[in-house]
Amino acid sequence: MIKGKPAPEVTTLLPYPEPIPAKVFSMNILIVGLGALGTVHAGLLKQAGHRVQALIKGPHRDTLRDRTVRVTGIWGDHEAVLDGLHSASGPLQGEAFDLIILTVKSYDTAAAIAQVSPLVGNDTLVLVAQNGYGNYETVAAAVGRAHTLLSRVIFGAKRLAPGRAEVTVIADATRIGQPDRAVAWERIQAVAEAVNGAGIPAAAAENITALLWDKILYNCALNPLGALLECTYGQLAERAATRRLMEAIIGEIFLTAAAQAIPLHWQTADDYLHHFYSRLVPPTAGHYPSMYYDLKAGKRLEIDALNGAIVRLAKQQGRAAPVNEAVTCLMKAKEGLSIGHPPGVERPCEFQNDGSPPVWKDLTD
Repeated sequence: MIKGKPAPEVTTLLPYPEPIPAKVFSMNILIVGLGALGTVHAGLLKQAGHRVQALIKGPHRDTLRDRTVRVTGIWGDHEAVLDGLHSASGPLQGEAFDLIILTVKSYDTAAAIAQVSPLVGNDTLVLVAQNGYGNYETVAAAVGRAHTLLSRVIFGAKRLAPGRAEVTVIADATRIGQPDRAVAWERIQAVAEAVNGAGIPAAAAENITALLWDKILYNCALNPLGALLECTYGQLAERAATRRLMEAIIGEIFLTAAAQAIPLHWQTADDYLHHFYSRLVPPTAGHYPSMYYDLKAGKRLEIDALNGAIVRLAKQQGRAAPVNEAVTCLMKAKEGLSIGHPPGVERPCEFQNDGSPPVWKDLTD
């Protein structure tokens, strides 16, 4: 493994960080999910010389029979032929994977980790590279904290077609760490260097929980409103009404985080809001949230891992998060209309007394 000094804490976002070349060992990698994020990781890691296979849903496997993925956008044009493409984990039994990267939507995390957990060997690390709260906890419960890494990914990409993705924006380098310090620093550093060496700016981070919550704050404020109102992040920041809503969402998150003893980089919501408007929104002002594209495609949304998670965490402490709850309900109604669920069949918004969401069967499966 490659050793190095811990990456410095970063609380300001850089517009376009340059990847730092690093000499890394070739890894045997499995990408779970070939949406926009999975396609970018699969294509660039394979092009960098790693052995890369992907586990995807059955219908897409026929579209990608040649195993070729293409990545375009701000990091240039790239094409790579993956080493394997599978719709089930059975053919992968016996593979000694160094790294499994989960890039599925948050509502698929439990099913995905159940599918790949038999592939986790003594030396395998699972990298959680997803939006929202609860993914790390689900994966760590399934395979153990000593096999689980968490990443904060804050570049934007959109899926153009199966195996085709465009990188549209980056606000900061990907950060990779272990919230419970259950993995040796050298191993975390090696994974970060492999990702960074593939052209995806990345660094190891000791403060990964606070960094993830940086993104949760950002996503909860911008994603649902941008999707609901069909506008860019910059347009949300320009209007008094949407600023007021975003500030209320952020205020509730700060109160909830304090009640749950969750570490944040800012002492107060006002401190964060200054950073949000001056440093975070400008580089991504022309960006539409991924939730917007999911609605347009009639897909299920990740709202339960974002604003819905804030409501659950608040209720666990006997508190309320009414603006986040209202936003969650609005997005579930919008999702139902987009998918075409008849009234009474869309996902309910009621939360249990313990903060857990109600059981619901996904009729789109």
